Amino acid sequence: MTEKRNYQPIENYGLIGNMETSALVGMNGSIDFLCFPRFDSPSVFARLLDHEKGGYFSIVPQMKDMRYKQLYLPGTAVLITRFFSEEGIVEITDYMPLKENAQTQCNSIVRKIKSIRGNITCRLEMKPRFDYARKKHSITREGDALLFKTDDSDQENMRFMASFDVAVEGQDVHAEFALQESERAFVVLELSSNGDTKFNDISYYTKETYFSTIAYWRNWLNQSSYSGRWMEVVQRSAITLKLLTSAKYGSVVAAATFSLPEELGGDRNWDYRFTWIRDAAFTMYAFLKLGFVNESKAFLNWIIEQDQNRDLHLLYKIDGEWDMEEKILEHFEGYKGSGPVRIGNEANNQLQLDIYGELLDTIFIYNQYHQPITFELWEIICKEIKIVIERWREPDHGIWEIRNEKQEFLHSRLMCWVAMDRAIKIGQDRSFPFPVGEWIDVRNAIYKDIFENFWNEEKQMWGQFKQGNKVSDTIDGSVLLMPLLHFVTPEEPRWIKTLDAVDRELRLDVLVYRYKNEELGIDGLDGEEGTFTMCSFWYIECLAKAGRIEEAVENFAKMIGYANHLGLFAEMISKKGEHLGNFPQAFTHLGLISAALELDKQLSRRQRPDA
Repeated sequence: MTEKRNYQPIENYGLIGNMETSALVGMNGSIDFLCFPRFDSPSVFARLLDHEKGGYFSIVPQMKDMRYKQLYLPGTAVLITRFFSEEGIVEITDYMPLKENAQTQCNSIVRKIKSIRGNITCRLEMKPRFDYARKKHSITREGDALLFKTDDSDQENMRFMASFDVAVEGQDVHAEFALQESERAFVVLELSSNGDTKFNDISYYTKETYFSTIAYWRNWLNQSSYSGRWMEVVQRSAITLKLLTSAKYGSVVAAATFSLPEELGGDRNWDYRFTWIRDAAFTMYAFLKLGFVNESKAFLNWIIEQDQNRDLHLLYKIDGEWDMEEKILEHFEGYKGSGPVRIGNEANNQLQLDIYGELLDTIFIYNQYHQPITFELWEIICKEIKIVIERWREPDHGIWEIRNEKQEFLHSRLMCWVAMDRAIKIGQDRSFPFPVGEWIDVRNAIYKDIFENFWNEEKQMWGQFKQGNKVSDTIDGSVLLMPLLHFVTPEEPRWIKTLDAVDRELRLDVLVYRYKNEELGIDGLDGEEGTFTMCSFWYIECLAKAGRIEEAVENFAKMIGYANHLGLFAEMISKKGEHLGNFPQAFTHLGLISAALELDKQLSRRQRPDA
């Protein structure tokens, strides 16, 4: 097994992308993760999941005793990695080109290398490993470029160009090139699929793409209505969410990566490069609250397209296909030896009733604050509400996709109430036709069931699930959504006691577990996991709504301190404070945005109580 020390920490990476795919660039100058041509396509570089076999693309200055730093150009997804030594300073600028109003974007990576101080030699190593390192490839020269082809295809897969000479050794590319002080060099990696062989010259990238990409990101941010107290971290989270959206389809992936472990040495390694209705709806909620309406329009159009001829599914590939098989890549050892490495996701076959509430809540916000929905979308809502009415009493796998037996989860029941509540409000606001009495009766029945039948009198809290008349003695972090979704007010006595139970059972300072599995084994998997970062932001938002503003602000600052050097978050934080799980995680960043917005609102109210 590869020694664990060979792996960079998950938090040592930055994200670049073009809303078709994305790549992770390490502080050491190595691109260790890239799938192409789409987020959910097979990997080309996956050293993050197997140091020896996964493939990578590194550029490293040959200097002694180097220190590294990374930063984004403000308001962009252009990433700069700096190398510092007594011998000199070198910086690598990495980005995926974007151009405003372009019909199609270049699916490519540009790497600009510059010597800031000193005459420095750099070493390039590119070892692509196509199709999760399952396919061999050949390399041929075409003018100044290298073309990469997999053995089972006559079509070009990838094109490599450099402003200096490179050597081919077997399936790999190597080079050593010297930079005089202030001199620059360029490397471009172009990605293609389906026989697309329309490529650009390297001069196009060196002359045109850098400033157009910066302009794209800053023009996009200018659409935001946010002017609050946490501008930098909110903008970085918004850019991260944007990087996880598909410009072509309007869908959004849950994270950029697959199979990064929730516990080192554990079994909780999942593929998140798909569109979950839940995650996508929460993401669109964050976009709407920040004033980014176009993303929400595109997503709702995508939902309409998916729902035309079939029932709403739990998760999809970015193009709307949902037939996927979960497989284990036996030849990959996993991050720091933490296998298995999975692709695909078996959760696709689960029943998760909460997705209707998350989707309807987002549509409600869209209809109320931005643009009236169409009657076509209303008819889809009616179809989904019919399913909720028929099935809200059923046990399911819940928000956390439990791989054990189904339960009557509190969160699923809560989101069924949200679905009914928001559908009624949309219908009344727009005077759409619907059976008013029936819908209100169902909403009220769900409310009473939650309020009364999920209450654990002995533990003085709303329990995680119920079986018949018995409520579990465990609490779930998703209970924090009860006041955030306006099911209860922050002053409700039962809620106050439930929040105390979250403090008692799940919270470590500001870090919050989603549930304590080692005591229950409810999820059907062995071992523990880290604290769930989104739950921490939900907790902060609950504090703010309850008027505990100083406490909320302090905890928010602490949570920001857990971000990596670029302001990015993975799914979880370990006991040692390291990032775990897929990275970066949409759930976490949308939770940050929501908490920041609530804090801004409460602080403004306190400063201007008459406003």
